[in-house]
Amino acid sequence: MAKLKIAIVTPGSYPIPSAGSSSVERVVEKMVPLTAHAVEPVIYGRSAKGLGPVGQIGGVSCYRYPAVDKSAYVKQVSMSVRKHAPDLIEVENRPGYVLALGKNHPGARIWLNLHSSSFIGTGTISRERLRASFQRAEKIIVNSEFLRDEVIRRVPEAAPKLRVVHIGVETERFLSRWELEGTLQRERLRLQRGWAGRDVILFMGRLIPLKGVHHLLNVMPRIIQEHPQTLLVVVGSPFYGSHRSTSYSRMLLRMGESYRRHIQFVPYVPYTEVPDWFLAADVAAVPSGAREAFGLVNVEAMSCGIPVVASRAGGIKEIVVDGETGYLVDPERLEMELGDRLLQLLKDPSLREELGRRARERVEEQFTWQAAAERWLKLLEE
Repeated sequence: MAKLKIAIVTPGSYPIPSAGSSSVERVVEKMVPLTAHAVEPVIYGRSAKGLGPVGQIGGVSCYRYPAVDKSAYVKQVSMSVRKHAPDLIEVENRPGYVLALGKNHPGARIWLNLHSSSFIGTGTISRERLRASFQRAEKIIVNSEFLRDEVIRRVPEAAPKLRVVHIGVETERFLSRWELEGTLQRERLRLQRGWAGRDVILFMGRLIPLKGVHHLLNVMPRIIQEHPQTLLVVVGSPFYGSHRSTSYSRMLLRMGESYRRHIQFVPYVPYTEVPDWFLAADVAAVPSGAREAFGLVNVEAMSCGIPVVASRAGGIKEIVVDGETGYLVDPERLEMELGDRLLQLLKDPSLREELGRRARERVEEQFTWQAAAERWLKLLEE
């Protein structure tokens, strides 16, 4: 029996693969090749300097087109899709593309894979177009129960089409600090960075208000006073793949100036280097706002065997099990509880180990890319 042909149409925000990619492109890059044993996928992405018009992503063909003009990008993708003649078109995170491709391919099966709530708000698409997009889509995939509920709140009639596929992490790259290879790598990294004798809190992500870094900085004076060997490392910039600053990021730097021995800012690092930062840390802090649909950093930290202290917000509460793999803090009392839980973990190495080991186990059981790919393939059987 011939394999189903699948066209994966990405937003075109970044080239694929790319050190500067967002989590949307990362999901495509990591998960799609794992479906190739059962289907015949083709990826469409944006052209970029240093990348040819045709490439390979984990053995899957990728066609790239200029995307400065988004309508022109979709038109070129549409022409290529017509030649490929897929059995199914999946659009990644852009409801508007569903309408454009649906118009150009009136008889095609089209799925929409939503990675966040960013492109379903009235600031990016009208309620009428969103409703029309959901109506045209055969299935709407979301990465969390939270995002499913958010879609239903906006367009209740879309409920029967929604399917949750939790995303994952490469456990072979995000090594556990409690296994020999991870332990040795961790010791080397900490020695290189001068972290010996320090208990390290890590924040990894974009420096935007939604991620809540200001809350973390606000609790640091108390943490430093009660646990002087603490070091907070903030890794990230306001934009993917860029060191450009904003008024918010500059404010964060000012907030940390008085505690230079205890607070370190590291500009954006390529995704290939992300595992080393989690592996060398002791605790991960994720004080995100309520719109965080999933929060890939949570599973990345847990894969490295470190507990997470995160907001009980969005899809995060589907990943972090309070008291078992880390702690969830009430957004209404975020700073107080964030400080309490971080100090609890910093002062108790045995508790960090217990929760960290359970965190790794939970990732291996539920949050691998292989598991995500298998869940996606099961949707084809419906």
